[in-house]
Amino acid sequence: MIHEILTVGPLQCNCSILGDENSREAIVVDPGDDIPRIIAVLATHGLTVKKIIITHAHIDHIAGAHRLKQLTGAPILYNQHDLPLVKMMDIQASWLGIPSPTVSAPDDTLEDGKLIAVTGLTGSILHTPGHTEGSVCLHIPTQSLLLAGDTLFAGSVGRTDLPGGNTRKLLSSIHERLLTLPDDTTVIPGHGSRTTIGTERDSNPFLQD
Repeated sequence: MIHEILTVGPLQCNCSILGDENSREAIVVDPGDDIPRIIAVLATHGLTVKKIIITHAHIDHIAGAHRLKQLTGAPILYNQHDLPLVKMMDIQASWLGIPSPTVSAPDDTLEDGKLIAVTGLTGSILHTPGHTEGSVCLHIPTQSLLLAGDTLFAGSVGRTDLPGGNTRKLLSSIHERLLTLPDDTTVIPGHGSRTTIGTERDSNPFLQD
């Protein structure tokens, strides 16, 4: 599998490009900004985007999705519970002091258990509410890989003080949906450095009894 991680936008969101070496079909996760860079990386690998996955509808993760769809024709998928956040995109933009982006409605929703597949590459959606109501993670078991959005970080967890946040739900999502994965599962959070499920189970101070 081809996996490129680009830090995009003013908040340095981790955007993942996942591609199959044989079919050259790709999934782009959280294209929050810097679409020309994303397009350049896709071109370098000869990849064709088939799906655009948004882990949650905060501006730093979703702002570039509409433009990427325009350029590639790929559908945008995110959980419908985050539609209220899309409706307040102008308010989100004001938090960062940037222009409000055009944000498309999802072409399909990301429900728990939904399979995300391109030729040669398959993952599944884990609905992990807490950071937002519609937060999801993408799990690719054959690669021991979890794209965790802003649910789980190296040594931390997602903030819950923004609209749609709920600390109880967040911790339940992590304990019940993520910490049940194998210890050697690599976690790519929405920001910052990678980690593993085992490391976070053992040492994340927010997850200890």
